Amino acid sequence: MTDVTKAVLQGGPDDLTERIVSAPEPGLDIKLLFRGGYEHFRATTRQQETSEGLLPVYEWWERTELPG
Repeated sequence: MTDVTKAVLQGGPDDLTERIVSAPEPGLDIKLLFRGGYEHFRATTRQQETSEGLLPVYEWWERTELPG
């Protein structure tokens, strides 16, 4: 059995349905491929109670577009 750390995402596109994701190593941002670009989320000091327990909150801070 693997121990996967998860995080909850806040902000970003309203139609982003995946809000509980695997969390990176501490200090790293979360980058999700979404609609022809990447949505970037940064760790906060907050936590949120979810259906999967108390998780760290990552907040949206920018979008980068893929070329083409």
